[in-house]
Amino acid sequence: MKYVEPFREPERVRRAAATLAATCTRPWKIMEVCGGQTHAIARYAIDDLLPDSLKLVHGPGCPVCVTPVEVIAHAQLLSLKPDVTLCTFGDMLRVPGPGGDLVAVRARGADVRLVLSPLDAVEIARANPERQVVFFAVGFETTAPSSALSVELARRLELSNYSLLVAHVRVAPAMELLLSAPDNEVQGFLAAGHVCTIEGTSEYPALAARYRVPIVVTGFEPLDILLGVREVVRQLEAGQADVTNRYERAVKPDGNPLARAMVDRVFEVADVAWRGLGPVKRGGLKLRRELADFDATRVHGPIAAPMPEPTACRAAEVLRGRLEPIECQAFGRQCTPETPLGAPMVSTEGACAAYFRFRPGAARAGGRPARAVADRTGLDLAGKAR
Repeated sequence: MKYVEPFREPERVRRAAATLAATCTRPWKIMEVCGGQTHAIARYAIDDLLPDSLKLVHGPGCPVCVTPVEVIAHAQLLSLKPDVTLCTFGDMLRVPGPGGDLVAVRARGADVRLVLSPLDAVEIARANPERQVVFFAVGFETTAPSSALSVELARRLELSNYSLLVAHVRVAPAMELLLSAPDNEVQGFLAAGHVCTIEGTSEYPALAARYRVPIVVTGFEPLDILLGVREVVRQLEAGQADVTNRYERAVKPDGNPLARAMVDRVFEVADVAWRGLGPVKRGGLKLRRELADFDATRVHGPIAAPMPEPTACRAAEVLRGRLEPIECQAFGRQCTPETPLGAPMVSTEGACAAYFRFRPGAARAGGRPARAVADRTGLDLAGKAR
């Protein structure tokens, strides 16, 4: 645990917070684009340690949450075909779609299976040659290598009953879309450490220079996040806009070349829609043309036209950092983990789920019981409950 425990030591965290407070002299707004960081911020009440003039906002850092409604609907329709087995990660099972969630669809007879890896889906296909096995491939650059590996393995095994429903998305183009908005208020980014573990940092210098924003690669422990925030603030105060790596123990400048090469062999960059953001130029991946036999939209039919978002759900504003989950009137009332209106309430990386789980004051506003900070983390970093 040498890569985790030192980054949770309360005294080191408090010292970092103190130096951050001494660095910050003006109001700043910083966005994190990783649901893992969002949950860490909520879990450890890190924003309670920040100066009042500093605002952290949550961006589209949950790949499940940005999967468009029509893609979820397509997965549901595929799973209801009598010869299809749909495999996906657990996060996607509870995301509401037009026909309910995939758990409900499974209750109606669909063969929907939770897997821990795309390779599990390949094994299901190998063991059941009479069935068409579709892996619902969702995730950022972090999970794309495992999806690519599954296609290469299926090809090597000469499986003709395995395909991907691809919903992989790329983070940097979404950051640029947010920055290019005329009413953008984000002044700096915490870049997602796990994405940079694969991709490295090569996409960020041009972005930082073009929009004059500091971008700091940041990890997931309390000290990681505070050091990342402190570096963004230091640059903002100094008028700098550079790319800095504060997750050196995991991220190298060129990422993971082997993983990137495997992704490049299987996927190509594509313009795709993000739920809550709309079309994002170069914002996703699609299978290469020569691998069309593994593309579920070619094997089983195309995805339907874009579908409207549920009007009661304000997830789009949450994903753009325009709205805190607790500012949504449905939070904790009509929208709970048991009765979600949108993906951010049920995904393990969703901002609404983070607030509901770790901010008892917010949950209490929706009629839920409260717990103390120390009960949540055992660290009592902030010394007060929200």
